[in-house]
Amino acid sequence: MRIISFCAEGIANAAANGFYDWVVGQDADIICIQDLRAQEYDLQDDIYFPEGYFPYFFDSPDSVNGVAIYVRQMPKAIMTGLGFGELDIQARYIQADFEHVSIGSILAPVAEKGQPAQLEQKEQFYKLLQNHLNKIRNKRREFIICGSWFMAHNEADVQDAEACSGSPGFLPEEREWLEILYRDLGYVDGFRRVNSDNDEFSWWPGGDRAKGGLRTDLQILSSGLRNSVEYGLIYKTQAFSNHAPVIMDYDIELG
Repeated sequence: MRIISFCAEGIANAAANGFYDWVVGQDADIICIQDLRAQEYDLQDDIYFPEGYFPYFFDSPDSVNGVAIYVRQMPKAIMTGLGFGELDIQARYIQADFEHVSIGSILAPVAEKGQPAQLEQKEQFYKLLQNHLNKIRNKRREFIICGSWFMAHNEADVQDAEACSGSPGFLPEEREWLEILYRDLGYVDGFRRVNSDNDEFSWWPGGDRAKGGLRTDLQILSSGLRNSVEYGLIYKTQAFSNHAPVIMDYDIELG
């Protein structure tokens, strides 16, 4: 099973930059897209609805974010939101449930340096998300949660650790949150199961790919899937937004 996840920073712009032309040739079973910046009813062109996929959207009321998931096999259920109240507006989450595995597409809140209110909101979101991820560990199913987490785990995941230090995306508390997720809760960074290179980045906040990159676009797996990863790639040949698509192959049957 192949999953591609991508933060579009505006799906219309990404489409104009060739994202759909590229992705339809990748033979993905599931495509997770974040930061649509559009309502579903705004997407009138056929390019947004590739043949062979069932598309599901979770819009933002004011078109500032939004997420989508495209699946070749019709899911048993679709879940939207995480039950986090107002934080479900600032962030976005959609989940497709299959027989034994659920695939989520998540857009976490982003915080800019010098914006304490944004940082507090981001911290609140991740505190609630940690509780949620802890609870679903007891469910009799596995999870793959793909998306834009806007934080990197360690120095191998940032292009310039010194420059990133003290900035949102690489704060000590953010790195510790991911450490707890992996160490204590048993979740797995799917990409790192097959790729240990220290020059793999997926987000360039300033748009300059020569500097300032971070690997913040992740596919995080529940512990039962840790041995299912077959292949991982961050696609950087073409630029569809300031984020690069993450391609992962798994030895998983959706059932």
